[in-house]
Amino acid sequence: MRRLSNTVIGFLNLFTLLASIPIIGGGLWMARNSTSCESFLQTPLLVVGFVVLVISLAGFIGACFHVAWALWVYLVVMLFLIGTLMALTVFGFVVTSQGGGVEVPGRVYKEYRLQDYSPWLRNRIKDPNYWMTIRSCILGSKTCAKITLWTPLDYLEKDMSPIQSGCCKPPTSCNYNMATAVAQDPDCYHWNNAPDLLCYECDSCKAGVLENVRRDWHKLSVLNIVMLVFLIGIYSIGCCAFRNTKRAETEYPYGENRVKHIKPRWDYHWWRWLQDKREGLY
Repeated sequence: MRRLSNTVIGFLNLFTLLASIPIIGGGLWMARNSTSCESFLQTPLLVVGFVVLVISLAGFIGACFHVAWALWVYLVVMLFLIGTLMALTVFGFVVTSQGGGVEVPGRVYKEYRLQDYSPWLRNRIKDPNYWMTIRSCILGSKTCAKITLWTPLDYLEKDMSPIQSGCCKPPTSCNYNMATAVAQDPDCYHWNNAPDLLCYECDSCKAGVLENVRRDWHKLSVLNIVMLVFLIGIYSIGCCAFRNTKRAETEYPYGENRVKHIKPRWDYHWWRWLQDKREGLY
């Protein structure tokens, strides 16, 4: 039982070390793939992969070879990672609490409005450099090409992804058949039939992208909660392994001092003189 926690944490960290390899590989692949719409995730994915690799290696060495300083580094970094994941999870739930689609009468798909999303996400998507990257990504993925052959009946019966709903067609409320004095959605005037224009400059397109981000972030938040529970369990076992390693180095239980009095108390000699005097030694 004395070495059980060391063995368990050694195997657990070996598994997490091996798991970090595909995480880093996926981040490197995304960095090289310019047409991937998930390119904005490549930096945090690489950071998470390398952090998991480093702390797993430190924990594995410390637990299996009884290296106290490696386990100490492992526990400190693990505590920082747990705090970071907790902050990221809370932040993710806050910024994605708003949004969602609006039902369109007589349609299966939904439409999305930019003003329904949190200010932080709106400011992010309105950044011209960021939007140019996302726009190029959508063009490269040929998302809109998938619905170019749809018939009017298909628009009534088939569902669309948020990006298809916002970027590949004008808002359903737009009326292009006759002149009307009624003010229309501003996105109606941004629509263009050219394949490289469509509604890519519409607010509805930006809202569709944010809806995708919102859904992905909810999935990531659930994964973060699972990882937090796993890391807290690993951290608890790591604390036991650290105590076992210190005990192996000192041959005494960590924190316990077997030497009761290294130096006598300040009044030791005075009480000793009184006791000897009573016994007639002086």
